Amino acid sequence: MNTQELVANCKEQFNKAFGENPQKVVLSPGRINIIGEHIDYNHGFVLPAAIDKYICFAISKNNTQDCHIISFDLKDEYKFNIKDKIEPVEQNWVNYFLGVFNQVQDKIDSGFNIVFSSTVPIGAGLSSSAALECGFLYGLNYFFALGLDKRQIAKMGQKAEHTFAGVNCGIMDQFASVFGKENSVIFLDCDTLDYQYAPADFGDYTLLLLNTNVKHNLQTSEYNKRRKECEAGISIIKNKYPEVQNFREATMEMVEDLKDEMGDVVYRRSRFVVGEISRIQELVKSLKENNFENVGKLMTATHYGLSKDYEVSCEELDFLVDNVLLEEGVLGARVMGGGFGGCTINLLKKSEVEKIIEKLSKAYLEKFEIELTPYQVSVSEGTHFTD
Repeated sequence: MNTQELVANCKEQFNKAFGENPQKVVLSPGRINIIGEHIDYNHGFVLPAAIDKYICFAISKNNTQDCHIISFDLKDEYKFNIKDKIEPVEQNWVNYFLGVFNQVQDKIDSGFNIVFSSTVPIGAGLSSSAALECGFLYGLNYFFALGLDKRQIAKMGQKAEHTFAGVNCGIMDQFASVFGKENSVIFLDCDTLDYQYAPADFGDYTLLLLNTNVKHNLQTSEYNKRRKECEAGISIIKNKYPEVQNFREATMEMVEDLKDEMGDVVYRRSRFVVGEISRIQELVKSLKENNFENVGKLMTATHYGLSKDYEVSCEELDFLVDNVLLEEGVLGARVMGGGFGGCTINLLKKSEVEKIIEKLSKAYLEKFEIELTPYQVSVSEGTHFTD
């Protein structure tokens, strides 16, 4: 379903449910991250972009005190009163709405009706939850004149996820969903939230996501271990080089110098982080110069860093990356997201997409007896109103 069809369907379902057309329609996108994994908690930079997969919200104020939210895709709904005490509920998707509403409840003077539907794949690491939070708040901001700027919308979306969905996420997902810009990636400083746009019009090349459709249950426990290992690494560096405050100020020479003291595991984690921070800055430069070959090389270097040094890949992801890199017209590939499953992100010639999808889908099915799900994406506009 394309975006036009998504919007038309959402409006139609709203009309069926409430007997009138919606007063506003919001589109809120999912996101990809070109490079910069496991760097947000290591004082680094990330390079996300909004994509042309959206959650669509058809919204109207209803001038009662009742709120009615319908999920077209889940065939589910939720009703509440604007004066209710807001607490998390069993319907998981509802908590993203309630986590947002809870922060602005005292400024809401009317109920509202919403129908929403999505082309952002769930569970593929494309941040459908951030799109849900930010799209809903974007609509409330307009209807109730909340006076929120984009940065506040992103931060409140993040808080909703922390408090009501119980997910301790960084800010990147919400930031990308709100600040996304067509044919641009966001070079975001995770410490200060300073950002700049870098061009991402790939010309004859395109981005292809390949979803492994696996999720190994190591993610939370291993994520916490990686954080501790990185803290150990920077602590050792600071001990010898007191002028260094964090990994951003560390060099590869320092890491190599302290290799024996760190021990193998902490050394490899530190080597990945310092290398990744450097790769991100080089990749931004390459994008500005339209040097897509180097962009691809850096993406691939990140994959092998994540796989061998940071150890957050898995057999399925490594298989996809190793095999896609053998194909003509492929510039680079890597695991995207936290790891242990999810998607690979691939930079390849537009003319080769269909052939590569067919070949890899067959090979992946033969090897793992799992269907591969491809998503062709382009870099798109952040959360906005549409007709």
